[in-house]
Amino acid sequence: MSLKPYFSLHSSPTNARFSNFLIAQQPSGDRKTTPAEEFSPLVEKFNRRLLLGVGSSSVLAIGANFGGITSFVLGLSPEIGRNLKLDVVYPIGGYSRCIDTVEGFEFIYPATWVGDQTLLYRAAEKSERENSLDLPPARNSRRKNVNEPVVAFGPPGSTGELNVSVIVSPVSPSFSIEAFGGPKEVGEAIVRTVTGSGQRTDLKGTLLESNLRQNSERNFKYYELEFKVESPLFRRHNVAICCAHDGRLYTLNAQAPESAWSEVRSEIYTTAKSFNIIS
Repeated sequence: MSLKPYFSLHSSPTNARFSNFLIAQQPSGDRKTTPAEEFSPLVEKFNRRLLLGVGSSSVLAIGANFGGITSFVLGLSPEIGRNLKLDVVYPIGGYSRCIDTVEGFEFIYPATWVGDQTLLYRAAEKSERENSLDLPPARNSRRKNVNEPVVAFGPPGSTGELNVSVIVSPVSPSFSIEAFGGPKEVGEAIVRTVTGSGQRTDLKGTLLESNLRQNSERNFKYYELEFKVESPLFRRHNVAICCAHDGRLYTLNAQAPESAWSEVRSEIYTTAKSFNIIS
């Protein structure tokens, strides 16, 4: 599967490169505790009648997700499971979690979607290099395309029109997205960029929604933008999240063909609103 993000907020040469991504995985064998052991003290907090209906065998299956039983049990109280980040290992409520501990962000995505294989192979190679005792190669094999995402997911076997991707661009530590205006002003600027600032008469972009989501504790401001892009060849619906922090500009873009929007809009909204910076 080849997943292609439709737009990039920054294409300047100053955005020199990206770090490779790391999707959090199940801990290695040297860990003394398992997700089941961490989760077990919380099991009794579930509604007793629901647990009796599931049966004790379901609780024991948390460590293996036999026949999807673990995901079902965790789905009885999804917020608890998500707060414990168990959806990194087991889908909860139909969603899995991507955590990038290098770039410092996380979000959930439909559990049936798969990661872009090119990016996954690159991450595996990076991990192998970091864990190797050999000297690093003389040539730098990092990505040269500044518009390339650090992570991307989409339905298996699809054309790439339906996907979610995240781009992390290096910016000045003093960079502030608010300096370019509020969500509406930034959204309109993105639409102009996508459509070639009016130079391409075959492309039409429309900003549909623009909102501000704030994390008052950490003073993060997320610009939530929804827009359409149309041409004689395609019609796409996009939901984007933009936020700047600590010398990085984060851009999550979830897109879908307009013809499929009514079917996937709930999943797209859930994915976009789950995006958070954790660094």
